[in-house]
Order: sequence, then C-alpha cells, then structure tokens
Amino acid sequence: MNRRVLALIVIPFILFAIGTLGYMLIEGWNVLDAFYMTAITLTTVGFGEVRTLTTGGRVFTVGLLVAGVAFIAYGLEYLLTANLGDTWRKRRMTQTIDRMENHVIVCGYGRVGQSAIASLINSKRQVVIVERDAEKTAVLEEAGLIYLEGDATRDEVLLQAGINRAWGMLVCTGDDSRNLFIVLSARALNNNLYIVTRSVNADNERKMRRAGANRVVSPYQIGGQHMANIIIRPHVTDFFDVVTLDGGIELWVEELVIGENSPLIGQTVSDANIRQETGVSIIAMWREGRSTIPDAHTILQAQDELIVIGTREQLSRLEILTGVEIGHL
Repeated sequence: MNRRVLALIVIPFILFAIGTLGYMLIEGWNVLDAFYMTAITLTTVGFGEVRTLTTGGRVFTVGLLVAGVAFIAYGLEYLLTANLGDTWRKRRMTQTIDRMENHVIVCGYGRVGQSAIASLINSKRQVVIVERDAEKTAVLEEAGLIYLEGDATRDEVLLQAGINRAWGMLVCTGDDSRNLFIVLSARALNNNLYIVTRSVNADNERKMRRAGANRVVSPYQIGGQHMANIIIRPHVTDFFDVVTLDGGIELWVEELVIGENSPLIGQTVSDANIRQETGVSIIAMWREGRSTIPDAHTILQAQDELIVIGTREQLSRLEILTGVEIGHL
C-alpha cells in the first residue's frame, strides 16, 4: 500500500516533467508555454492548443494524453480497491456476523486456533475468528473465513463478534494473561457462554476457572497424554481419532441434548428404541453433572446429554427426536 501511495505522489511530477521537457525540445517553446500545454493535456480539460503543433508535437501530445488517462484510471482503481473495497468487505463481514446465532467465537489464529477452527468448520459449526495481527487477517481473508480484526480483550470487539448470541468461545492465544482477561470479559458479557481456554502454564488452570472458563486445556499436557495412549492402546486411540476428528469415514461421536419438547421424555431407553429408529448407538449419558452408562430401563429426561455414535445421516434423524440441533448445543 505504501508503494502505491508513493507512486500516486511521484507519477504526476514525472509526467509534468516529461511533458514540459518534451514540448520544449520538440516545439521549441518556453518553459511556461510547455508547462501549460502539459497541464491541459494531462487534465484533459479540452482547452485549445497554446500554439499550432507540428506532427511530432501531436504524436507526443497523444502519448502524453494516454499516460494521463492511464494515471487517472490507476488512481481510481487504487481508491476503489484499497479504500472503498476494504470498507465494503468489512461492512459485509459485519452484516454476516450480525445474522449469526449459536456460533463459536475463536480468539487467536495461531497453530492451536487453526487446528480448532478446521475441526469446527468440518463439524458444520458457524465460526467467528477474532485476530489482532493484520498479517494473519490477510490469510483469513484469502481463506474466505469470517473474522474480525481487533483485540479480543476489548468488550466492543467481543460485542461485534456477537458474543451475546454465541453458544461457545475458544480462547487460543499463546499468552495466559491475555487468555485470562478474555475469559473474564467474555463471562461478564454472556453468563451462559460455554468457554474453553488454552493455558500454557498448568498452574494457571485454577485462575482460568475462577475467571469463568468452563474448561481449561493445556495443549502440551493433552499432547503428552495422547502420545502415551498411542503406545498403551494404539487401536483404541486410532478408533477415537476416527470418530471424533476427520477420519475420512462417515462415523462420528457426538453429544445431543434432549429438548424440552422431545418425544423421548419419559420413555425408557428400551421403549425409545433409538438404535432401531435412527441407527445411532448410545455410548453414555450426562445428567446433573455426572456421566453414566444408561441401561434399557433408564428413563430419559429433558436436558439429558446423550453421547452417541453414528453417521451424519443417523445423527440427523436423532436430532429430530431430541429437538435440539447438534450445531445449537
């Protein structure tokens, strides 16, 4: 951008210098007449010639006129793409975010953030990325992702990201102090927001939870545990990588909440016949803060969270029965 601004400043001086010198050499005019002829040619005002031009002078005038029109076109193109174009893009992005609900806000587009965003998008979740680094936002623009350029520690930026309508937030910056401040601000703006934050230092986990984080993740600790699991139980690890991440097959582990108006309420697992009706298998159930493995006689209640496994098509059928979409958990 700086080079283009410099070009817009320097090019007019170069054109005037070339024009003035050209008329002086070709037509033998004085400096004032040559400069005036150059000015009315470059600006295309349509005034008459200072003096009658020779054939060489006319050819030179045509060349100077073309150069002047090209410069004007270049200047207009810069204004449209660098200024108005950027304004339009930001306005369109803001309008898109204003229409979003139950989306996930991701703060930070580093290596952890990029991996999380890829998984969210693959799971058909709506994502808004908040990033303050201009170089990274340029990458987001090229990738066609929805983002806001700004500091996520500021309340106005979080409000622009639709935090009052969001379902969850991932705080993925590499600075624990910034993560703590973002969690604190986000919890104050939306008490129902589900917040997962990264913690570089495991000692800060308690502070993150007190600030309002629902879950605190240490990438290094998780990475170490995952490596150990691969050694101890490689096939189990491979299976869960397939069903919880993009394993290349249509099999997913998901959690679904039973809605208030679901026909499943009051039925036992056996009576609901979920396996036969949808093809989905129930692995576990989360109720009142405890995880259990339901048996055939377990009575299903509103707000029970079912941990299930199945294909996308099977999960969609179960969504209809529970009354809550996966993307709206």
